[in-house]
Amino acid sequence: MTDRDAAPFDLAAMRKQYRSEGLLEADLAATPVEQFARWFKQAATEGGLFEPNAMIVSTADARGRPSSRTVLLKHFDDEGFVFYTNYDSRKGRDLAENPYVSLLFPWHGVARQVIVNGVARRTGRDETAAYFRTRPHGSQLGAWASAQSRVVASRDELDAAYAELASRYPEGEQVPVPPHWGGFRVRPETVEFWQGRENRLHDRLRYVAEPGGGWRVERLAP
Repeated sequence: MTDRDAAPFDLAAMRKQYRSEGLLEADLAATPVEQFARWFKQAATEGGLFEPNAMIVSTADARGRPSSRTVLLKHFDDEGFVFYTNYDSRKGRDLAENPYVSLLFPWHGVARQVIVNGVARRTGRDETAAYFRTRPHGSQLGAWASAQSRVVASRDELDAAYAELASRYPEGEQVPVPPHWGGFRVRPETVEFWQGRENRLHDRLRYVAEPGGGWRVERLAP
């Protein structure tokens, strides 16, 4: 890259001073899911963030080669965090070989992050079908039309596949659930809550699952 091609920004000088108030152990909920629910509500309402359920899902294949992408969280409860995808996609293939996964919620607008590390397992077909029925008709067709993560010859080829499906299953007609499509539930082993603070002395409090049940909380240096 030449100087002419370089971005017209001084990246070293780009910085924000974060808030003075932080996150203390005494302020945490009893479980990470309860704490996540608190922060998620604040991000979605007070923070006014665009798609606060958008998360970066990081996986690794059997050889340890990582990959990341943005996926939408569709459900969470005490059993874990759920998202849906094509099981033949790169993340689906990675998780079939190596079920360990990291989820990152980058809530930059409120100077917060949540990082979930855990194990992903497929949801049951009944649960998958129930969610699939809530998707807009076009999104249901898209799940069939796209061989996710595979090389496609052109946009025209993708549009043609969608058009063929749209003629086969017009609006109002039930679209079958693709057998290669479904959910993953990530059962957390650790959940870190990151709160930006002044002078880069951020608060990082991490819940760690105990072998006998329950959680312990530890503070990490920023």
